[in-house]
Amino acid sequence: MRSAPSLTALPFFLFALFALFAIPAPTLLSQETPAKEPAKTPRLNRYVELMEAGKPAFGVFSSNVSTRTGAVMAGSGLDFVIIDLEHSPYDPTRLEGYLLGMINKAEIVRKGNLQPGVAPFVRVPAAGREQMQWIIKQVLDLGPLGIVVPHVDTAEDARAMVQACRYPQLTDAPDFEPIGKRGIGYGWAARYWGLSGKEYGERADLWPLDPKGEIALWLMIETKDSVENCLAIASTPGVGGLFLGPSDLAFSLGVPLGDPAVEEAIEKVVAAAKQAGVPLGTLCGARDVEKRLGQGFRFLAVGGDSGPSGGVREAVKIGRAFQANP
Repeated sequence: MRSAPSLTALPFFLFALFALFAIPAPTLLSQETPAKEPAKTPRLNRYVELMEAGKPAFGVFSSNVSTRTGAVMAGSGLDFVIIDLEHSPYDPTRLEGYLLGMINKAEIVRKGNLQPGVAPFVRVPAAGREQMQWIIKQVLDLGPLGIVVPHVDTAEDARAMVQACRYPQLTDAPDFEPIGKRGIGYGWAARYWGLSGKEYGERADLWPLDPKGEIALWLMIETKDSVENCLAIASTPGVGGLFLGPSDLAFSLGVPLGDPAVEEAIEKVVAAAKQAGVPLGTLCGARDVEKRLGQGFRFLAVGGDSGPSGGVREAVKIGRAFQANP
């Protein structure tokens, strides 16, 4: 009868058994293909990317707030789209569907990053002078990359709109002011951007106040008061662009569109934007693209959401050719 292994031999036996089963493990691991990390996007907001590169941006207004219109605009080849809730019904549910329609998974795979080809901006229904900050909060929580506020008349209005777009910052942050007043609740917006909540919290701030910020705030200059206060408005920290509304401006001045008084006011706004170092945009047709770019306008809305029509295509073609050969 064979005797049982002695206690002194048992540790060696266990070591050999462990080694027998442990040896293949490194071999198996070495045969696995390491998972590729998704490419990191330096910028999500195409508008910001273009402004930092010194290039113009072209887009359109979109008043048909539907999922499929969002899909059409996402494939338009433009740089931005302004989803208009000022002159369309304010319906956050329809806005949510529009923004979801702008997601193009094939484009994400092709480009290897999360930057939308067309940056979604939303023009809110409340005028800046009303300072209805809750509307901006509801819109931003759906994930757009830009906010457009109509009828901003004073620097106080501008500051309130900046605060509505920002989360409160850490007390030692260099860009602590203007103090953010946006409520925390960014789960859906973070998912829409394709980021974790922490990443969204770090990047969902106003450019250029925060150099890493991905949200651009455009304030509309379209009244006599706003023209008089345009330098103070443009100098408000957190403003990412002024958008001049020529039709409302003409009405406010009491003259028809095209009157010399309108052009005089426009020149004053151009000078203020240049002095403050803030990009300036407006709405114009193909025949005025070169004129506006030559004046110093850096982003232009050149049509509507009937699709990239012949007029829109021609305006963008003229603008990009002018940029290449100013």
